[in-house]
Amino acid sequence: MRSLAQRLTVTATALCWHVRTKDDVLDLAMDQIFGDVPIPGATDDWPEDVRVLVRGWRSAMLRHPWAPGLVGRPMLGPNVLARTEFLQAALVRGGCRGRHLAAATRTLANYVIGASLTEATWRRSVDPDARAAARDHVAAHADAYPTLNASGHLDDDRWDDDLLFEDGLDGVLRSVARHPPS
Repeated sequence: MRSLAQRLTVTATALCWHVRTKDDVLDLAMDQIFGDVPIPGATDDWPEDVRVLVRGWRSAMLRHPWAPGLVGRPMLGPNVLARTEFLQAALVRGGCRGRHLAAATRTLANYVIGASLTEATWRRSVDPDARAAARDHVAAHADAYPTLNASGHLDDDRWDDDLLFEDGLDGVLRSVARHPPS
């Protein structure tokens, strides 16, 4: 807290007046990151509204590679809540209610967090060739991993993270749209 106070050019006592613990600081930092995610205008195309919000969320997480690992605690900051409200309102326009709405919200959040965490971890690797080495390992042991090898698992030359994220998001949204309201 003292070092953070120095970086903010305030006294540790002044900082502690506003935040009591390191977790409080991290919660505020996470809420600020969510504040960087633009809330799109609601349209008649609820899946596209969700896509725009979720893409912004992923981009914000990737700009702050330490952030995805912190998500999971209850986040009640105004920026997080405003974006979650937008997400759920879009899902309600798509027919989600009750438990289905809760499950769809959680599924989309977990998808974005998981994808962002995985991508951020690979990007932060101290060895820039780690992913290629992992791919080479799969290819060298194709007899043990025939499906992984054939699918191009970890092969950045075959398809990139953005394309795979979009395909996964499309699959999640199709599932949300097919599920009957509860």
